[in-house]
Amino acid sequence: MRVIAQRTLRAFWESKPEYADVKGPLEAWYREAKQARWFAPTDVKAQYRNASVLKNGRIAFNIAGNKYRLVVHIHFETGIVFIRFVGTHKQYDRIDADTI
Repeated sequence: MRVIAQRTLRAFWESKPEYADVKGPLEAWYREAKQARWFAPTDVKAQYRNASVLKNGRIAFNIAGNKYRLVVHIHFETGIVFIRFVGTHKQYDRIDADTI
């Protein structure tokens, strides 16, 4: 898959010292996503059982032991993953993950 954009992940873990613990898990997710060949939401669920399939092609991942959430929009036809949101669960609760 082509993941757009890694800098969004980096910007998050660099934004506050208390977010530094998510660097490793986000880098691992990024590497795995780049290697993946997802053609449908079921492919994502097969690899990440705790991922939540949302509306409008969005999928939410639990990151770093469920401390953080990552929302992506996947365009399965072209193999592109767009990072739409990364944040804590508290921040996630304040967004509409189906439309972000």
